[in-house]
Amino acid sequence: MLRRRPPLLIRPELDDDPLHQTLLDLRPTQQLHGLGAGRTSPAWEPVAELLRATGRDWDRRAHRVAVLARGLPAVVGERWTADRPDDGDALVLRAFVESARAPAEGHSAVRRAEQTCLRAAVACPEDPTPWLALLSLMHSCAVPVRDAVPVWTQAVNRAPWHRTAYHLMLRYLSPRGHGAVPDMMDFAWQAAFQAPHGSPVALLPVAARVELVAHRQGQTHLAALGASGHWNEPRAGQEIDTALSRWFHTAAAPHAEAVIDLNVLAFALTRAHRPADAALAFQRVGRHMTRHPWDLLPEPERAFRYWRDQLTGHRRT
Repeated sequence: MLRRRPPLLIRPELDDDPLHQTLLDLRPTQQLHGLGAGRTSPAWEPVAELLRATGRDWDRRAHRVAVLARGLPAVVGERWTADRPDDGDALVLRAFVESARAPAEGHSAVRRAEQTCLRAAVACPEDPTPWLALLSLMHSCAVPVRDAVPVWTQAVNRAPWHRTAYHLMLRYLSPRGHGAVPDMMDFAWQAAFQAPHGSPVALLPVAARVELVAHRQGQTHLAALGASGHWNEPRAGQEIDTALSRWFHTAAAPHAEAVIDLNVLAFALTRAHRPADAALAFQRVGRHMTRHPWDLLPEPERAFRYWRDQLTGHRRT
C-alpha cells in the first residue's frame, strides 16, 4: 500500500524549533482589539525571551533576528521599542526591520534606518548583529564595496569567522550585487583557506560558484546553456573537497544556518556527479529543503525530492 511521504519543510526559520514556535505564537489572529488583546504579558515578551536565551551565540542571534524581522507582525516590534526604547534587543530587531524596508521608502527612511543601526550598535557594543543590519542596508542602497568593507570589518572584529558576515560580503562582491566575479571568487577562496578547521566558512567557494551559476543563468540563453559546465572544472572539485574536509566531515557542531549550507553542498555534489558524497549531505538535510539553490533547476521541489530519494534510497512503500 502506498504511503504519503512527509512534506518538505521549507521555512525561513530552518530547523530552529524555538524560533518556529515563537513565530507561530505571534502569528496575527482575528482579535477585535489587535495582537495581544487579553494577554497578561506584552506581545513582545516571547521574542525578548527567545533573544535572551540565545545569549552570545552571535551566529544564531543573527539568524533569529533576521527571520523575526521578516516574519513578525510589525506591531510586535513597534510596541517593544515603544515600551522599552533603550532595550538593546529591541533596537537590534528594529534595525533589521527598518533596514529591510527603508530603501523602498526613500532617502529619509534610509537615514533613519542607518541611525537605528548605529543606536543598536551603541546599545550592544559587543554584538556584530547591528553591523550586519547596516551592511544589508548599504547593499540595498548600492553603496560601493569600498565603503561597505569597514562596516563588515566591525562585524568580524566582534565575531571572527561569523558565517552570516562572510555570506553578506560574498553577496556584496557578487556580480549580481556590486562586485565582479574575480573579486567574489578570490574573497571566497582566501576566506575558506584561512578559516579554522570546522568553520562553515570553508563552504564559501562552493556558495560563490552557485552565485556564479545564478549570474550566468540570468544572462543570455547561451550563457545559461553552459552553466552546468561550471561544476566540471577542476577548481570546482577542489572547492567541494575543501568544504567536505574542512567543514562537512569535521566534528563541528551544527550552526544556525547549517540547513542552508547543506542544501548548497548537496546541490553542488549532484551537479558535480558525486553521488556518494551527495547521499551523505542529503541524509543530514532530511526534509529541510531551501528554495535556493534548487530554484536554479526546473521544478525545484521535484528536483530536490528526486535526488534525495534516489541517493538515500527513500521510496514510497
